[in-house]
Amino acid sequence: MNTEERSETVKRRIYSVDLLRGIVMMIMMLDHVREFVHAGALLADPTDPATTTVPLFFTRWITHFCAPIFVFLSGVSIYLQRMYGKSNRDLSWFLLTRGLWLIVLEFTVVRFLIVFNFDYSTFLGMAQVIWVIGVSMVAMAALIYLPVKIVGVAGVLMILLHNLLDGFAIPPEIAFTGQANFAQSLWIILHGIGVVPIGSTGTAAFVPYAVMPWVGVMMAGYALGTVFGWESDRRRKALLGLGVGAFALFVVIRFINVYGDPVPWRTFETGTQTMLSFFNVTKYPPSLLFLLMTLGPGMIVLALADAIDGKAIWQRICITFGRVPMFYYILQWAWAHLAALTLAYFAGTNTSYLFLDPFSMGQAAPPGHGFSLLVVYAVWVTGLIVVYPLCLWWGNLKARNKHWALSYL
Repeated sequence: MNTEERSETVKRRIYSVDLLRGIVMMIMMLDHVREFVHAGALLADPTDPATTTVPLFFTRWITHFCAPIFVFLSGVSIYLQRMYGKSNRDLSWFLLTRGLWLIVLEFTVVRFLIVFNFDYSTFLGMAQVIWVIGVSMVAMAALIYLPVKIVGVAGVLMILLHNLLDGFAIPPEIAFTGQANFAQSLWIILHGIGVVPIGSTGTAAFVPYAVMPWVGVMMAGYALGTVFGWESDRRRKALLGLGVGAFALFVVIRFINVYGDPVPWRTFETGTQTMLSFFNVTKYPPSLLFLLMTLGPGMIVLALADAIDGKAIWQRICITFGRVPMFYYILQWAWAHLAALTLAYFAGTNTSYLFLDPFSMGQAAPPGHGFSLLVVYAVWVTGLIVVYPLCLWWGNLKARNKHWALSYL
């Protein structure tokens, strides 16, 4: 590849990867606004086909694309750093230190923005997407020394086969009551969901993002990063083929209804409910079908976005968000929680429940709390408008200033 071709590859890599990351980051705010603002969001499952509505189901379902694509593109970005000349030693050190930093942020800054309190006596925090990206980066700090193909194959196998371990799930009466012993807690962290007690301190962490499948997603994304060194037509065809193939595999495996998700789809009284059941796959931990359903379309978008020039207004907006993911992530949590608090205050609702941990929040929420789905969407769009100038400023600051510390934010 000559210098001109490499320059073109770099330009399009920035546009396509950052554009897709920006799209899912924008959608992510919708989910968090819904959790804080929507009436009954703390008590009802928005994806239960028996009780939900199509608009509510879609509002939650579309946000399923955020975490897997976010983690996947983090893996792609790791390979791109290597492709653009960063040594294994420097890259490994960056991944180790940034991964540990993200874990710290998850249980400090992000935790505060979710609960608006500093009381760690019973609730340490939630091990969510920032936590799992941090853990995955720590793992990648070692894995980058292996051949890329081996990392990629291992990652894909983790995605394909990890549901074979579903039979070893910790019983809910232990997993969600903070009574798990050390071995059970370790299993929750690796391949489950539950509350992990922190020694004998009396505090506990809620772990919805299990490490094992998410590390596999980052490993697969790292291997996919190799296509960004290819000629553009070959790259687009590969991304499109992989994306269509992944989604087709989701449809086939889901239809067979034997493997790939711990909750089979079933037939309801109406065709609409049955369709919702078909697409209602498991996120915690992310099943094979969940990952195929989300990563497949993500790769299709990467293929379609490969040729964009980044000049259209909508492209510039998405790219701006995509270039400052950590900064935006913090802002959108702050907006979602502050918006809920402000709306509840002016509606005359007791706001004390908005200062509790997520488990207590739902139990303490007063009758009639929350607002309609239309209000949720209005708050979401307003939030994007409010945080966009801040993200644009931060992105420009990072572009002008190459200080090493800025790469951690």
